[in-house]
Amino acid sequence: MYVVIMAGGGGTRLWPLSRPERPKPFLPLTGELTLLQETARRLMEGDELEGLELSDIAVVTDRRYGSLVREQLGPVRIVTEPVGRNTAAAIALATLTIDRPDDEVMVVLPADHRIDPSREGVFRSVLARAAAHLATGSFGITDPLVTLGVQPTGPATEYGYLVPRYEAGQRIEGLDAYPLMAFEEKPVAARARTLFESGGVAWNAGMFLWRRRAIRRALEKYTSLPFLLEPAVASEIALKAAYDRIQPLSIDHAVMEGAAKDHQVVMAALNVGWSDLGGWPALLEALGHPIDGGVIAPGQSADTTEDDLLVQPQAGGLIVRAAETGTMTSERPVALLRNARDAQPLVQALLDRCAASEVRG
Repeated sequence: MYVVIMAGGGGTRLWPLSRPERPKPFLPLTGELTLLQETARRLMEGDELEGLELSDIAVVTDRRYGSLVREQLGPVRIVTEPVGRNTAAAIALATLTIDRPDDEVMVVLPADHRIDPSREGVFRSVLARAAAHLATGSFGITDPLVTLGVQPTGPATEYGYLVPRYEAGQRIEGLDAYPLMAFEEKPVAARARTLFESGGVAWNAGMFLWRRRAIRRALEKYTSLPFLLEPAVASEIALKAAYDRIQPLSIDHAVMEGAAKDHQVVMAALNVGWSDLGGWPALLEALGHPIDGGVIAPGQSADTTEDDLLVQPQAGGLIVRAAETGTMTSERPVALLRNARDAQPLVQALLDRCAASEVRG
């Protein structure tokens, strides 16, 4: 088994804390380690993933962030993209350039998720069992594509939805596993509510397991990425030209939706306190202070009260301050945290921690 961590940047729902020069995966949002460092540490601790070494971990990232990965993780393999083109291209490039046996299981993880610290051992156990007993053949599928599903807590539009065949589910080596009937990428609000209210779906955690040959075949069947990238991987100039021709697509939309329709996808339930820390409410909830709110884009107006907090750029850094009652418009992205005034020390500590990490790194 080997692991591919996708650290492509983004994090626009955490502006202005996350920004192009140091995006979300490279920030210490929940503790002293960055999310990327936490992802790698989580894999290496415990004995559930016995035999996994740092050399078995590769990070796919935009070329701009290669040095950040090296600073934060040290001697892992780094696969750099000329420019980010979403997860389908990142996974295709990793599949083609990381030389491992075709029957070995590749684990794909995002760099910016959080697992409940008390459940990290369970998380590693799920990965180990899914790699050994699902990705190597299950439900009559020789080489399935395995995805991990999280119990939804609401009709969110920021996640893909997994629709398993619950009646065909099995308990396999301690895993609740199901053949997947459908894979829907980030639905509109009305469809998300319909899916959630059906009670028969899971959120897509963006975590996958498959044999290298399985994902290569799937990429060849549903996309042109292997044919476009393979002749170009030996040359930076050719790879840049190939990436210029790629339409940015998630692996969910590019591959998993079609593979689910073709009955080639298996889902394992993941109950480990997962969060993608996708925005300010999710981040503050992980830090122990649930709030509402989000990013106010440049030129957008919002009504505020004295109970709200604002996180905004100032003098080369970020400040957090209490809002005033009225209507605000900003020329730069601002985080508006609703009814969060008593969380100001917590938010200030977060800003200080992120600023200190930039000085060190």
